[in-house]
Amino acid sequence: MVKLKTACLIFVLIFSSLVYAQEDLFNEIDTDSVLNKHVSAVFKGLKIINFESTKLASKEEFYFVVSHRFGSVKGGFKELFGLDQAATRLNFIYGISNSLNVGFSRSSYQKTYEISLKYRVLQQGLKGGSPVTIVGFNSISVNTFLDEAFLPELEFNDRLSYVSQLLISRKFSKKLSLELMPTLVHENLVKNSKQDNTQYVMGIGGRCKITKRLSLNCDYGYHLNRDNNSIYKNNLAVGVDIETGGHVFQLQFSNAQPSFESGYLTKATGDWGNSEIFFGFNLSRVF
Repeated sequence: MVKLKTACLIFVLIFSSLVYAQEDLFNEIDTDSVLNKHVSAVFKGLKIINFESTKLASKEEFYFVVSHRFGSVKGGFKELFGLDQAATRLNFIYGISNSLNVGFSRSSYQKTYEISLKYRVLQQGLKGGSPVTIVGFNSISVNTFLDEAFLPELEFNDRLSYVSQLLISRKFSKKLSLELMPTLVHENLVKNSKQDNTQYVMGIGGRCKITKRLSLNCDYGYHLNRDNNSIYKNNLAVGVDIETGGHVFQLQFSNAQPSFESGYLTKATGDWGNSEIFFGFNLSRVF
């Protein structure tokens, strides 16, 4: 545990030093990236891949997001490289204001419903402004797949999981944005008796712009107190953002099939080294 905390501390220090050591971003930023003395377009999607980005829906904007994850590609032709075991999430996000969003989603993975709240605390500014954007994210999910026939003492409270995240991002240049995501997850019911109900994850993610409409994205979650004998892995995802008119299309590979917060943070079963990865996409439409 000491080594894990030390590693996270080192990364935070490196990230902080980059914030102040970078050459002035705004000497090279284009007019589309500056709005009301704040940096915009840090991320184009509401999610980096699995993790939330610091982007919010604007006031009165309505987002409809479809997240689709096929089964493991390791299944080969027998399962059509995961086509037979797909999981889909439908997510609806509304901008109450430019700094406050609410969301509601339903995922076919464990028949999970989720409500969320996302709010901006600070926004990266021009010279003399904040060097980073800080956003808070909280969600509550309900697992309706759990069967009382197999869990006779099951109560509604056992179906609930909670996630709290602090999203800290900085746009270093027109092409590069990075984000830290310290995260707390609490599951009221865990199958492994040795696993703590309250779990901690340090997330890191980023976006590298390749062309005007295309970027390479990556995010990773390092679980700080997972039981040593757990079957679950740290979640890692790599993908691309494709901007097309009124929506952003994200293609990705991940070792986590669930796309809702408590799912990908605690239930990533795939092993990249054994080709146990899930291909999928996020499609966002703005109204």
